Amino acid sequence: MNKFATKFVALVPMKGHSVRVENKNIKDMAGRPLFHYILETLEKCKYVSKIYVDTDSEIIKEKIHEKFGNVIIISRPKNLIGDTVSMNAIIEYDISQIESSYFLQTHSTNPLLKTKTIEKSVEFFLSHQEYDSLFTVTRMQKRFYDSKGNPINHNPKILLNTQNLPHIFEENSCLYLFTKKSFEINKNRIGKKPHMFEIDKIESIDIDDEFDFELVKKIIQTKNELNHFFKKIIFI
Repeated sequence: MNKFATKFVALVPMKGHSVRVENKNIKDMAGRPLFHYILETLEKCKYVSKIYVDTDSEIIKEKIHEKFGNVIIISRPKNLIGDTVSMNAIIEYDISQIESSYFLQTHSTNPLLKTKTIEKSVEFFLSHQEYDSLFTVTRMQKRFYDSKGNPINHNPKILLNTQNLPHIFEENSCLYLFTKKSFEINKNRIGKKPHMFEIDKIESIDIDDEFDFELVKKIIQTKNELNHFFKKIIFI
C-alpha cells in the first residue's frame, strides 16, 4: 500500500471570544476575514480529506457556510467553552465525533502557513513510523534566561557569538500531526515520541496580539502588492 495515500482530517478550533484581539478569527486581514487564509491553505493540501471547524460562535458558523461549503462545523459543548479550557480537551471531544485514524490540527491564527509545508510535514511523518506525532517549531539562537535570571543555553563567562549558541526550539502552534491511537494513549496532541519539524520564522508567526496582527497584515499586503507589480511587468 502507498503510504502517501493516507489522508488526514484537519481540525481548526475557532472560538468567538478573543482576549487580546477582539473578534480575531473574523477580523479583516488585508481584505478578508482572518480564518479564510488557513481554510484555503488546507483545501489545497492533497493529504487533507476533510476539514472540521470547532466553534462556539454562530457568527463564525455563518461566515464559514458563506465561503466554505465543504467545511464541517462542530458545535463546541458548553463545558468546553472558556479561555481556560485545555486545547487537548477540545481535541479529545472533536476526534470522538470523527471516524479517522490520522489528524492534523492548526489554527486560523497561522495565516502564513503554506500548503507545501503541510505536505512536507505529512510526508516526513508517514515516512518515519518511529514517531507517534509531529509538531512544528521555530529555531532560536539567542541568549535566554529563566525567570530567576539563570542562563538557559549559554555561559555568560564565555561570550559566544549567538550563531554559535546551542539551538533552542520554540513550539510555534502552527501545525500538529498525530494518530487517534496516540492521542487516546497520551491524552495529548504531542505524544511520547514526537518529531520537531522546523519551519521558516515568518511562516510560523502565530497571531497572539495586535502587534502580531498588524505585522502579518503588512506582510500579506506587501506580498499582494509585489504580485500585482510583477503581473503588470509581464503584460507590459
